[in-house]
Amino acid sequence: MSLPRKTILIILAFFAIYVIWGSTYLLNKIAVSHLPPFFLAAVRFLVAGAIIFLIAKSLKVSLKISKKQLLNASIAGFLFLTLGNGLAVLALKYIDSGFAALEISAQPLVVLIMMRLLYNKRIALMSYIGVILGFVGIFLLVSQKQIISQEGQVLGMVLIFACMLSWAYASIFVGKADLPKNSFVNTGYQMITGGLMLGVISLFLNEPWSLPHDWQNDVQWAMLGLILFGSIVAFTAFNFLLKEVSPEKVATSTYVNPIIALILGWWILNEQITTQSVVAAIVLLTGVYFINTKRKFKPRRI
Repeated sequence: MSLPRKTILIILAFFAIYVIWGSTYLLNKIAVSHLPPFFLAAVRFLVAGAIIFLIAKSLKVSLKISKKQLLNASIAGFLFLTLGNGLAVLALKYIDSGFAALEISAQPLVVLIMMRLLYNKRIALMSYIGVILGFVGIFLLVSQKQIISQEGQVLGMVLIFACMLSWAYASIFVGKADLPKNSFVNTGYQMITGGLMLGVISLFLNEPWSLPHDWQNDVQWAMLGLILFGSIVAFTAFNFLLKEVSPEKVATSTYVNPIIALILGWWILNEQITTQSVVAAIVLLTGVYFINTKRKFKPRRI
């Protein structure tokens, strides 16, 4: 018995946001070691957005959208990419890629609390347990003396937290906003508008701009991976999922992302994995599981 086409697309989309996005922490860390953060992000999303539009035109997909949809796509692009991704890339100048991924793994907790505050969504008992575990995991992660004593680490943590707030609100916003029905077109507009705003910030900050032939080989490959896979494939899958499943389910990508990021950061960049970070990861991801599980406590009959 074959699966329905939409089910297959949802499974593939989850694979993209789970595994591909887990590797983008490494790629961003490599690229930001040589390129200014907002310039890096601007190039990534402007090129990816342009490629998406070219593909859409070649497939004869209409790029026409309403003014309201353009405004909503611009807001989403600003929240997801200009603020969310821009701040995350900036943070990677100060903290390890695996550490950043672990901190961001608490995003489902932020989404849950935001939905409670903004839309008065009831929090289930299991989710309350997840929230408590999430806070404990975050405390274990950021309280490590060998980490917070390093220069710029606290700033990096604060930037990641701001990134989480922006992404969490954007996830909720996109789930309810009037956006282009075609996920590919929707992604393209978000990337172009978000990339333009990143470019403006880069110019305002007077970041040095350069051409790809001036970059080192590892930076060129990292940027290629960020554009083709991290942006076009994974972000399109992300927007598709936000329209098909709940924001809390989409946020479960944080189960796998930090594990992929930790392994790649340790293997390729020789980043340190402390015992406390491992414990924090287990507690955090257990909390995320409780936040997203549909199970309910049932009282035992005695």
